[in-house]
Amino acid sequence: MNERNLKVRISYCGTAYHGFQRQNNAITVQEVLEDRLSRLTDEQVKINGCSRTDAGVHAREYFFSFRTCSRIPCNNIIRGMNSLLPGDIAVSGCEEVTPDFHARYSCIGKEYRYHILNSPTRDPFLEKRVFHYPYKADADIMNSAAAQIVGTHDFSSFCGSLGVKEDPVRTVTVCNVSRRGDIITVIVRGDGFLYNMVRIIVGTLIYVNEGKIAHDSVKGIIESKDRSLAGVTAEACGLYLERVFYKE
Repeated sequence: MNERNLKVRISYCGTAYHGFQRQNNAITVQEVLEDRLSRLTDEQVKINGCSRTDAGVHAREYFFSFRTCSRIPCNNIIRGMNSLLPGDIAVSGCEEVTPDFHARYSCIGKEYRYHILNSPTRDPFLEKRVFHYPYKADADIMNSAAAQIVGTHDFSSFCGSLGVKEDPVRTVTVCNVSRRGDIITVIVRGDGFLYNMVRIIVGTLIYVNEGKIAHDSVKGIIESKDRSLAGVTAEACGLYLERVFYKE
């Protein structure tokens, strides 16, 4: 029987999961998806995710691909998976793709958004969905600093220790900060990201807001390739994988 290669679009709230990628000692999004797909297709399914998200990180758009001999139509895979999945993971698309498609290696770019609740009090309806920052925040100063991140750079200064073996050169095409009411949103779009890169960018912008880092010194921090000069790694709860880009 001919094998099919399927591309599946999902979204998920990452609060209950130890990231996307399967692990031996904690429940992950990948583990749940593979379990439900295996039940649905009556096969032992292994999926390829488009990104390795950290524990507590969310995804409004996420893709994975997998190979199957099952003839279940794509629409029925969507319906079947949504009937089997927990409420914090949803399938919104499924299509048959060429044999050479791979959710991770065929990806040409991603957009992340980081949401900050800038209010004196917490919002219980946004708990674990945003980062609560109760102090005064100037989105314009943070945006001025963010503009220096755009371009092709060695981002070693914005890489967590688990990613130091990766090629640190990445191209960031968008990095901006805006405010709407009490919500400050940091948007970062690029061809790829190092381990904890977006969260360290956000932590650096928070340090800029607090005066711990000068708003015009971000370019120098990038050039230094020194992680200790950048800000803290912002909490995972405010980070969302917003969009994933493919050639088509």
